[in-house]
Amino acid sequence: MNPSASSLFDGVLARGEVAAAVGDDAWLTAMLQVEAALAQVQAFSGLIPQAHADTIAGCARPERFAAADLGARAAASGNPVVPLVETLRALAGDAGPSAHLGATSQDILDTAGMLVASQALRPLLGDLAGCAEQAARLAREHRDTRMIGRTLLRQAAPTTFGLKAAGWLGGLDAARRRLEQVRRERLAVQFGGTAGTLAPFGEDGPDVVEGLATLLGLAEPVLPWHTERTRVADLAGALGSAAGVVAKIARDLILLAQDEVDEASDATTGGSPAMPHTRGPVAAVCALGSAASAPGLVASLLAAMAHEHERAAGAWHAEWRPLRELLVCTGSAASWLRAALERLLVHPDVMRANLARATAASGAADESLDAAGVLVDRALQAHAKGL
Repeated sequence: MNPSASSLFDGVLARGEVAAAVGDDAWLTAMLQVEAALAQVQAFSGLIPQAHADTIAGCARPERFAAADLGARAAASGNPVVPLVETLRALAGDAGPSAHLGATSQDILDTAGMLVASQALRPLLGDLAGCAEQAARLAREHRDTRMIGRTLLRQAAPTTFGLKAAGWLGGLDAARRRLEQVRRERLAVQFGGTAGTLAPFGEDGPDVVEGLATLLGLAEPVLPWHTERTRVADLAGALGSAAGVVAKIARDLILLAQDEVDEASDATTGGSPAMPHTRGPVAAVCALGSAASAPGLVASLLAAMAHEHERAAGAWHAEWRPLRELLVCTGSAASWLRAALERLLVHPDVMRANLARATAASGAADESLDAAGVLVDRALQAHAKGL
């Protein structure tokens, strides 16, 4: 299924801009970008004529290819790059033999995957940053708003809503920093040829890799990573961690919105047909639902790391769908959480009333929470410094 296409569930589980950024059109565009860049780098190195590279680049336009056709033809070879190269060479005419020179299908598809992931992380990181700003605002505004603390889902000692929001902020900042690091350092070009030796290029091989990385804006690897999949694992882990942070905050919001608690609510959500009088935390519910798929998808990508020898027999193919779906579900979760935090209504009067009832029932004192305010200040300072 193409995640960018409309479907019955996309409004809930594919919210935001990430789904389109990882759709079939995005993958097709990325593969053609890699083929065009490879030709330009090889022309610069004197491996093919510049005229051939220009012709290939002119033919490598997405509108001249059909993703559905490539997908159908991929069944014959086991991947969509083979029919893409066949079509590109036919379009390029006399320059056709210079296209895809010295590359293997995995070089093109892995590098395209890094490009797709890099583009998809832009809106995802933007939504996480938006969530963090909302959490910081809540921490500042409610630095001293007292409420009952809850441990093991039971009432405990007093805390502040500002400190709760500061905790959300810390998780969001950590998840965002990790994804930024992965995007900057671990999304790398793949280029090694059929067995990862760069044999067709001799001593020029590393220069081709360097040029390709520079032209595509990706990291330059020390070696081809056809069967060394820690880059994919690092991306999966960072996405899974971000989804987990989002899920924690969404679950808190859902629990705070319970009728029995009523300490926060969604400002814009209407009720269900069966209960029109209620105002459910729909954005938080959808954030939690989107994030729930992430752990299984991360596990699938980690399980696929056992690639045989120099090229894998099936494990590589097993990565394609989980990686795309993991980007979609994490992006959707972050987009929903941003909406939930932006329209969150906090009810300090209810928090105070719930705290008063809890302390009266237990006989405990409503103690000073100066230390909580100090912790909130520390969290806000760290956020401002980007720590």
